[in-house]
Amino acid sequence: MIVGAGLAGMRAAQAARKAGFAGRLTLIGAEPHAPYDRPTLSKAFLADAGPLDTPLLTGADRIADDLDAEVLLGAGASGLDTQERVVSVDGRETPYDALLIATGAQARTLPGTAGLAGVHTLRTVDDARAVRAHLDAGARTVVVGAGFIGAEVASAARRRGLDVTILESLPTPLTRSVGATAGAALAALHSRHGAALRCGVMVAGLEGEGRVRGVRLMDGSLVRADLVVVGIGATPDITWLAESGLRLDGGVVCDATLATGAPGVYAAGDVARWAHPQFGVSMRLEHWTNASEQGAHAMRNALDPRAATPFAHVPFFWSDWYEDRIQFVGVPDGEPSVVAGGWDEPAFVALYRTGDRLVGALALNRRGDIMKYRALIARGASWADGLALAASRVRPA
Repeated sequence: MIVGAGLAGMRAAQAARKAGFAGRLTLIGAEPHAPYDRPTLSKAFLADAGPLDTPLLTGADRIADDLDAEVLLGAGASGLDTQERVVSVDGRETPYDALLIATGAQARTLPGTAGLAGVHTLRTVDDARAVRAHLDAGARTVVVGAGFIGAEVASAARRRGLDVTILESLPTPLTRSVGATAGAALAALHSRHGAALRCGVMVAGLEGEGRVRGVRLMDGSLVRADLVVVGIGATPDITWLAESGLRLDGGVVCDATLATGAPGVYAAGDVARWAHPQFGVSMRLEHWTNASEQGAHAMRNALDPRAATPFAHVPFFWSDWYEDRIQFVGVPDGEPSVVAGGWDEPAFVALYRTGDRLVGALALNRRGDIMKYRALIARGASWADGLALAASRVRPA
């Protein structure tokens, strides 16, 4: 049984059949939609004119037939009994032999905004449709939170020529994701493209009766808005596991093989916090590549626990802002050093180190570089190895 019909869940189902599993396979999803591609929701889905078709993952509409799977959509799990090995789904208990938890995460909301039209998070395809409808109508847009999702929404609004203001509580955006210096360099992209970024401001509340009219800040000022998109992060979807006996700590806690400690129960994707064998830390990632690779890996381990292997994924994500591509691999340990281009240039590469070891790389508009650094990090390369690669990638003037 797979609980969670997103990317991790679908990849797990595919991996089960590819591994030769011929038994009963059940995929359960809380949303009514077949598995779809989330990254595009805050990118082209918002920015481009054209059809509003749900961006289904390849083969998502044929899972039942292609994988001989029972697919239960629109019915989320509400409980788990690891002793009896049953999951509560839509009022009934469904037994399992092996279980993969892949329920993902839910967007954080601002308190006191329920029922106020024009206020949205951006996590699901239904969220994206609602936000796009406002952009189609020419909404004055305020984005709360200057993280990657917020920046992509702002980019989509500017591509349409709309006024947009980004509100960020931190003095510099993205300090936890890429460090303060790199965060400042990326934040400069907003002003270059006509978006107003205000850092170090706190939201006091939203103004409007029935429909949002503006965002009130703690200093008393009002930022007028027809659309407010809240991009302040997400929390793993683990409330249904409160009585399960699983260890829950900012996600479902797993060992290096993605096992939870309960017999036959594994976790993968945005909901899983696992012990990373290479970096020596407990890690939970909300990245497309992690969900894709982790879902398949967890399923293979669940099918053959005696041959289970650690999940040693090197994190990788990308984000499209305006006309720019941002890519990151590894972990952002400390402040990075620029090894190609410069912080104020339209393209650069910056590297992160732990002692004498290369652990991360950030690239702006250097698409051909980033996966080479990922390969170095995967094999435990030294800082000198990273500098050597940077030297070999220097472009002629």
